Amino acid sequence: MSTATVHLLRHGEVYNPDRVLYGRLPEFHLSDLGHEMADRAAEYFTAKKNAGAKITHLVSSPLVRAQETAAPVSKAMGLEIVTDDRIIEAANRFEGLSRIKSRLKEPKYWSYVVNPFRPSWGEPYRDQVARMMAAIVEHRDRAVELGGPGAEAILVSHQLPIWVTRRSAEGKALWHDPRKRECTLTSVTSLDFEGESLVAVRYAEPSVDLLANAANIPGA
Repeated sequence: MSTATVHLLRHGEVYNPDRVLYGRLPEFHLSDLGHEMADRAAEYFTAKKNAGAKITHLVSSPLVRAQETAAPVSKAMGLEIVTDDRIIEAANRFEGLSRIKSRLKEPKYWSYVVNPFRPSWGEPYRDQVARMMAAIVEHRDRAVELGGPGAEAILVSHQLPIWVTRRSAEGKALWHDPRKRECTLTSVTSLDFEGESLVAVRYAEPSVDLLANAANIPGA
């Protein structure tokens, strides 16, 4: 039975002085600290490769913050970046706004928050999991085509899609408290497969020592 691993790498810190919920908006680049985090992610995967990991495939969301996070990984691994729209940030009705908590006092936004289980303010959690898992399976299989059993793929994505995919993989409810997501900047959520079966979920934080100084506003 073929084994494979897919690593879900969240992007680094974004330059966002106005604290906008940037969602899928273009031109939200990494900050200087975000670039440092991306370099740290590249070092993390380089160490894995040097220890024998067969990292054969690199994929990124089309958003610039993900592409910029993938760039040093691409250079370190010698891998071309494949862009996949399915691992993009979640759609969100509050996209482009700042001070979201204060917005909830305005009646025109109340319809957005009537069902937090779906959620009513954005792309349904189940839809996010479906598109993410379709991409994960495809790129897992591509990694194995390139490297054989035990091959590994890296997918650079965004906090919410990664987090709900992990919760689904662990058999947990998709609804959650956004403040309690375990998916920090440039964190790595690794999915281990035996054949078609997902057998383990692992988590690592290559930039843990950089997080204290980071602005961590979720994109969605």
